[in-house]
Amino acid sequence: MVKRGKRGRRGNGEGTIYERPNGTYAATFSIEGGKRKTIYAKTYKEAQEKLKKALYEQQQGTLVTAPQQTVAHFLTDWLESTQKQSVRPRTYERYEEIVRLHLIPVLGRHKLQNLSAQHVQAFYTKKSKEGLSALTVISFHSLLHKALDTAVKWNLVARNVCQAVSPPRRERFEVTPLTLAQIRKLLSAVEGHRLEALFKLALATGMRRGELLGLKWQDIDFAKGKLQVRRILSRIPSKMPGKGYTEAEPKTQKSRRTIIIASFALKSLEGHRIRQAEEKQKAGSFWQEHDYQGFSPLFL
Repeated sequence: MVKRGKRGRRGNGEGTIYERPNGTYAATFSIEGGKRKTIYAKTYKEAQEKLKKALYEQQQGTLVTAPQQTVAHFLTDWLESTQKQSVRPRTYERYEEIVRLHLIPVLGRHKLQNLSAQHVQAFYTKKSKEGLSALTVISFHSLLHKALDTAVKWNLVARNVCQAVSPPRRERFEVTPLTLAQIRKLLSAVEGHRLEALFKLALATGMRRGELLGLKWQDIDFAKGKLQVRRILSRIPSKMPGKGYTEAEPKTQKSRRTIIIASFALKSLEGHRIRQAEEKQKAGSFWQEHDYQGFSPLFL
């Protein structure tokens, strides 16, 4: 047995176990850069087991040697250093909100290396009990899983605990389209509105908000009654450099598509183009030409 305050060396350079003044034990061994890593245990046997496990992980290349940090510190750094420049502005804004409003308040105080599957599972249960939908909690799981994958790559943790957690089962939703009566009521309500063409085009095509806002006149073939989705327009989040709105390509090749325009929407677009030309003439040199149809917030 190793004596109190004395160091007891293990053979073949396997490390050192010694008893600390308070009666607990510590095991130290060499890591990269000539540094030493220390592991603490309550008993000599526990110290032996922990040292043996650590040396095995070191051989396998899975040993975590990075200094301790909290989950909050890691997630904040992960957002800033890896996501801010690699995802779309709206995606980054959603990530930042999830981290700030949900993950950090519950999980942020834990040491990253001590974060357990039980901690994460309890977090999902808590959010479900607060009334959040399964789809929302699944989005938390996806984000945390993605972040912890990076932590593994950076050798901050040995494994991704999200792999041992079960997020809630995805709920199935059925889309309920507007009835004919509701469509007529909507068309009646937007009649004469400055953005009447926008509402009618959305109703006729099912285009997403960013696609509608990013639509330009060059994208429409009035003779053939069709349009092409070539870009989306999205707002730049306040926490990102720049301000206003930015153009981006659709997320997938499938999103770049050609859509036939219903006659009532096409007619409304023709009227909208005439009104926009009148506005352009009145604005004179103050007009900034972007070829947008005037649906963008840049014109509102």
